[in-house]
Amino acid sequence: MKLFFQYLLILFKSQMQYRTSFWLLTFGQFFIPFSVFAGLYFLFERFGQIRGWDFYEVALCFGIIHMAFAISECLARGFDMFSTLIVNGDFDRLLVRPRSTVLQVLGSKFEFTRFGRLLQSLLVLAWAISSLEVDWSLLKIITLLFMISSGIFIFTGIFILAATMCFWTIQGLEVANIFTDGGREMAQYPLNIYQKWVTRFFTFVIPFGCVNYLPLLYILDRTEGYEVLYILTPLAGFLFIIPCLLVWNIGVRHYRSTGS
Repeated sequence: MKLFFQYLLILFKSQMQYRTSFWLLTFGQFFIPFSVFAGLYFLFERFGQIRGWDFYEVALCFGIIHMAFAISECLARGFDMFSTLIVNGDFDRLLVRPRSTVLQVLGSKFEFTRFGRLLQSLLVLAWAISSLEVDWSLLKIITLLFMISSGIFIFTGIFILAATMCFWTIQGLEVANIFTDGGREMAQYPLNIYQKWVTRFFTFVIPFGCVNYLPLLYILDRTEGYEVLYILTPLAGFLFIIPCLLVWNIGVRHYRSTGS
């Protein structure tokens, strides 16, 4: 971790060499998700609710998912831009260094400008929490933090899987955005508003439902049966990273360089 924070310090200093560009990008990252949230607000202003969910309940879901995505995009930006390391042959140098390739790729890119998106999602989350009539307990606060952390692991896992594909395709494939950007847009609503096959896929394969739906039912006092099961569902997000890392290691073992 000491090495990782040294990476971050170096990247922060390099990005602050162009401060005007840095702040403009940060403000842009703040206002782009704001337009999406404005669309969400006008949707509920027109229709009132969706499948029994009101505006502030969905806003809570929105804030959790966008916060998780913003943090993951900051931390895992190296995997999102991994194809450039493959194309330029720079990944070869990472292989001869006495450190984990996962750590080195994580430290190869860090977008501090994504803090603008993080701030926006934090404001939405705070607004939703203050507006909901929820009897907040310590266990519910811990569940909320678990939801955000689990979302970070899920998005990071997807970034890792998308990067692993580059070992065979060289170039990054846009199809991966279906599960990153598309997953973020879909998961900003509770999963039960979609068709059953969509809900099942994004619960048992990519466990977004364990972040934005099942524990949300516990927070809003809508559970049926054992509450502890709803509280523990975010653990699926933490477990999701394990097969992603295994697939990454398989890709590293089969890497044959690009001949650059």
